[in-house]
Amino acid sequence: MDAIADVLNKGLNILSTMRLADLIDILIVAYLIYEAIWLVRRTNSYNLTKGLVVLLFVWALAEIFRLNMISSLLRKAVELGLIVLVILFQPELRRILERMGSSLTTNRSVGGPTMETAIAQTVLACSEMSDSRTGALIIFERNVKLNTIMGTGTIVNADVSSELLKNMFFNKAPLHDGAVIIRDGRLAAAGCVLPLTQSTNLSKELGMRHRAGIGLSEQSDAVVVIVSEETGAISMAVDGMLKRHLSPPTLDKLLHGELIVEEERTSRGNAFLKALRKRFVEKKNENTEKTE
Repeated sequence: MDAIADVLNKGLNILSTMRLADLIDILIVAYLIYEAIWLVRRTNSYNLTKGLVVLLFVWALAEIFRLNMISSLLRKAVELGLIVLVILFQPELRRILERMGSSLTTNRSVGGPTMETAIAQTVLACSEMSDSRTGALIIFERNVKLNTIMGTGTIVNADVSSELLKNMFFNKAPLHDGAVIIRDGRLAAAGCVLPLTQSTNLSKELGMRHRAGIGLSEQSDAVVVIVSEETGAISMAVDGMLKRHLSPPTLDKLLHGELIVEEERTSRGNAFLKALRKRFVEKKNENTEKTE
């Protein structure tokens, strides 16, 4: 008990002498540790990180047992280690800086009637492409600009409509193998080539379309919607995480949660339900005319 009381007293003494600068210092270090853990878990750097930990452990043992030659060699390796780490982790470090920069610019949520329409038409198109087993890859750009990705495809700059999206991904269309990018509620580019994820923890059921969607969501803050050509399943990738087997209403809810601010969601209502209801009425009228 005396030992516990002594530890508590030391902790209270430390807290009593802590300044605001110390608290900020701790928060910054905690954030950097969190980003490092996020980096290791979502990339193929796990084995490399384990190797670095083993190297430091061996160096510590060499210092303890006074293995001078090994200790000297490892000390030189650690001195040059910062440059080596920058080279080895260059893609991951760039990704962290992009995420930090995007979080400091503008709000991740966008809005407006244009985005509402884009979401409604996208969900409607995905619902119908899911029924027809048509593969699709649709990207909603947010703060991180995708100009480099757009440069690999064809600039379109058109209003988003379900018919246009279905025509883009029709299996005989020239741009159907690439991705469509939606910027500020408008269809900006099509036929774009995406980077594949380097993660080795994905299910073998996921094909190149899913791996490309996850890869872009790892490198940017974009929202990626994927329709499987094999199963017709609808998925959504955000920040390297994939949500699979989504129903159209669930997809609509998730897209609104990622792309529309709360005030606009409550004031505008659900444009997807209106578009879906209109489409059902049109189909019902077409069936009635055929019967007659």
